Amino acid sequence: MLSRALLIRQSKRCVAQLSHVKPPKQITNEPVKPFSNKDILDWDLLRASISKFNSASLDVPLVINGKRIYHNEGSRQFFQQTNPAKHSQVLANVTQASKQDVRDAIQAAKSAKEKWYKMPFYDRAAVFLKAADLISTKYRYDMLAATMLGQGKNVYQAEIDCITELADFFRFNVKYATELYNQQPCESSPGVWNKAEYRPLEGFVYAVTPFNFTAISGNLIGAPALMGNTVVWKPSQAASLSNFLLLTVLEEAGLPHGVVNFVPGNPVDITNEVLADEEFSALHFTGSTAVFKQLYGKIQSGVVNNLYRDYPRIVGETGGKNFHLVHPSASLPHAVLSTLRGAFEYQGQKCSAASRLYLPKSQSTEFLENLVGTLESVKTVNTSASKINGGDLHGFVGPVIHQQSFEKLANAIEEAKKDPELEILCGGKYDKSNGWFVEPTIIKTTNPLHKFMSTEFFGPVLTVYEYPDSEFSQICETIDKTTAYGLTGAVFARDREAIILADEKLKYSAGNFYINDKCTGAVVGQQWFGGARMSGTDDKAGGSNILSRFVSIRNVKENFYELNDFKYPSNYE
Repeated sequence: MLSRALLIRQSKRCVAQLSHVKPPKQITNEPVKPFSNKDILDWDLLRASISKFNSASLDVPLVINGKRIYHNEGSRQFFQQTNPAKHSQVLANVTQASKQDVRDAIQAAKSAKEKWYKMPFYDRAAVFLKAADLISTKYRYDMLAATMLGQGKNVYQAEIDCITELADFFRFNVKYATELYNQQPCESSPGVWNKAEYRPLEGFVYAVTPFNFTAISGNLIGAPALMGNTVVWKPSQAASLSNFLLLTVLEEAGLPHGVVNFVPGNPVDITNEVLADEEFSALHFTGSTAVFKQLYGKIQSGVVNNLYRDYPRIVGETGGKNFHLVHPSASLPHAVLSTLRGAFEYQGQKCSAASRLYLPKSQSTEFLENLVGTLESVKTVNTSASKINGGDLHGFVGPVIHQQSFEKLANAIEEAKKDPELEILCGGKYDKSNGWFVEPTIIKTTNPLHKFMSTEFFGPVLTVYEYPDSEFSQICETIDKTTAYGLTGAVFARDREAIILADEKLKYSAGNFYINDKCTGAVVGQQWFGGARMSGTDDKAGGSNILSRFVSIRNVKENFYELNDFKYPSNYE
């Protein structure tokens, strides 16, 4: 016989499963704290958290089935995550997963699956709603400090990333999941009841997350997990500190062991283990285009060779070579400031950052003089330990993420100095003596098809081309064919006919198209984010579509009438 305790648990589960759950009515975008000079308490709390992380290097473990595994346990290697503004400062010693660790993480995800997906949606949703509240209250300043120090962000860029956008992802996903579950067949014949079940995918999900947005990491693991999936998570080495903190917040919010398994380490080794498992069911990826193509090919090969039980879902957001197009009718002061923000916020290390600019010749001189002049007043945020403790946190730009990025950008700048088709108008300096600092750089080209107009540098480099005023339509066509990407773009114009023309000709040039606004800064619930072409699968993070990629729908038909003959009316003579 069943024990009384088990009967009580089962009865509670049945009640919860049958209840019709609606998310809290107050789900809306988390307000952004401005961190102005009047917000003294916010600054004091932030400095306290920064000082805490600066006091000593932290050990970041693997987390497999809830168990923390540190590098000094056995013979595991570790990676030193450093402060990109002061690369001599080690923020975290990050344990590196062995191949066996990855296999253990996969098994943990499989073992946790049934209990997790059978948990009532209310309870799964409650974990993420509570995590959003913890992020925006109890852990706000620790999350900010970890993201600022580890990923080189100023306070405002960190605030809109690891606090507001991250909380928005967790909350709005609950809203979208509820709406998805409520989508049911709209017709049933007499004597029939139809329903749709939104099952999680049958295997496990592999999440590969980037360095540049803590919020993206949260969504890449959170969206599939909310729908009942379990996850193997490979974070970026350069974001391990903030990502591990995020996982601890989810655990405090009630995330069961094994639902998300945290395995930093060698990306090739981890990926090979994951993609060799027959129960691999989905890739949720944000990163470089080249890596995504490789993973896409390996998954396709696995399908062809009958490795997998299902056709794995592939959801990816990769690179961009995003444009600002200025029409002669545009408001120049507004377009100038929008371009400065779009190109140089977070040092251009956003997949949506503006990296090519098209100006009409009649307005180009004035535009560039204003842009260069304004850029000269931009301050650098110094996130070295000594400066942070002294309160120097108000800068606009900071370091690039690591040596590899620094060298790529430095080489591009040196190449521009020697190229007769290129002219450096502003910036062009770089310094690695203390941190990975590259000056915001504006380069003018005489060739609209120059490789600087098609190559993604992922840093503070903006290339500009002047076009004849009368050739606005033609320059739209040039923009469309210049790169393989199709992520974001913006047009600045007061002339409505020009806006309509650009909107039509650039229809597939950008998955997120902005009119009189910068091409960055999509907000969850407002602008669903993602691009097509070689920028990704355009599944739109921040909207409801993304959740449908992590469910497998089953339709159930129940018949209440009994047959009394096998013939249809047309079968009688």
